[in-house]
Amino acid sequence: MADTTLIQKIEALKKRKNAVIMAHYYTRPEVQDIADFIGDSLALAARAADMEADIILFAGVHFMAETAKVLAPGKKVLIPDPEADCSLARSCPAGEFAEFRKRYPDHLVISYVNTTVEVKALTDICCTSSNALRIVESLPAEQKIIFAPDRNLGSYIRKMTGRENMVLWDGACHVHEEFSVEKILELKRQHPEAEVLAHPECKASVLAVADVVGSTAAILAHCGRSAAREFIVVTESGILHKMRQSYPDKVFIPAPPVDSTCGCNDCAYMKLITLEKIYRALESESPEVTLDERVRAAAEGSIRRMLELSE
Repeated sequence: MADTTLIQKIEALKKRKNAVIMAHYYTRPEVQDIADFIGDSLALAARAADMEADIILFAGVHFMAETAKVLAPGKKVLIPDPEADCSLARSCPAGEFAEFRKRYPDHLVISYVNTTVEVKALTDICCTSSNALRIVESLPAEQKIIFAPDRNLGSYIRKMTGRENMVLWDGACHVHEEFSVEKILELKRQHPEAEVLAHPECKASVLAVADVVGSTAAILAHCGRSAAREFIVVTESGILHKMRQSYPDKVFIPAPPVDSTCGCNDCAYMKLITLEKIYRALESESPEVTLDERVRAAAEGSIRRMLELSE
């Protein structure tokens, strides 16, 4: 089915079924273009809580669709491909994390939103890369913290806040873990006027060579404010589509991983979401995200606390 025909069919189904499509910046360009709302994890979570549609189709990875269902339990939430997982979420199994938490009974648990709903249910406050620093800084300096699951983001926050009483879970995102400092520096030599923009899920050695460290939304906004004309982008390559749409007069160069044949770094899970799968999901109203109510309610508290502290 041609893309134009698919898009027309998707639009018709959305209208007939009072459905909306929410997409993350890391999905395919054509998926971003069909979405009613596109954003980073924080923006998507906040919007899901206020969505008025009967059906929310989440073009992203599974934990994002779960988060939407947690915040909108009365809505039907669809995930076009249930295999669209997350390497960072998978690095923190709920059973192992529950045992880890027992070792630190006096610690408050802050978990990145890139976790399963079961881990969120074990969490006091969720966070995203957009608000993690602010949330940690809002707590008393003497408060002991468990930060999960991303060791790189946790290390960055610990460095920025000087909080040595933060215990880190040893997890990571395979996309951000694989960027090459050497290749970034080589790109910088080729483009000496370019700014290096890096996501805080990257290793400390990568962040050390960055001009700007921030979430996808933050680095996107920075491109509009900056006088620079070229940017080396050190995060998942899907964000380049929005960057080029928003600032067509600027040049965005994807930073490659250590092993690269395409010159960019993709999340294979995000790229599983296609227009065809979106159409099929809307047509059949499946696969649908369902959650155990006890787990959902426990997870909701940690997400709501995050949203309150982000206002």
